[in-house]
Amino acid sequence: MSEYLAYPFLYDDAADLKCDFEIMTDEISSMIGLLRSLLNDKDRKACSDMEEDLSKINELMYHINPSLRTKVTVTAEELEWLHKKTEGLQKAVEEELPKSKGPSFFIPQGCTSAALSHVIRTKSKVLVRLLSRYKQQGNQADDILFDFINLYSGYFYFLAMWFNKTHGTEEHPFVSRNY
Repeated sequence: MSEYLAYPFLYDDAADLKCDFEIMTDEISSMIGLLRSLLNDKDRKACSDMEEDLSKINELMYHINPSLRTKVTVTAEELEWLHKKTEGLQKAVEEELPKSKGPSFFIPQGCTSAALSHVIRTKSKVLVRLLSRYKQQGNQADDILFDFINLYSGYFYFLAMWFNKTHGTEEHPFVSRNY
């Protein structure tokens, strides 16, 4: 291998998805760091814990990163913490949610922080799908990893709505022609 190697597992067998998982968690973590850098005084005033929360969520993603190659070190207590943070965001934007029955979705747009939150949300779903393929190949994947990563998608969905609300940006509901 070259002395210029960016990461020691880049040339692993293509069917071994561990490296892909690690790269995707690194990408998501980098985006969370970018999102944190975009916080402004209005965001901090609306939620004094936001910087600290995003730092912790970012750190948790890096603890998830080596889980397929080594061992799972994220805990049920940390999952519960993230769940409570997600519920808090959901309650904070509740009045933005339509009161109709069935699933609701908003066009992923708005202020820059909301748009980036939507990108992180979708990347989290890609990571769940990658983890699912890894498990379908007959590998062990701890359920807590699925729980965490699915919850990341929900957290960043509600965070996007929270940013739009905080920045006075209107949400635009999406009504599917198919569902």
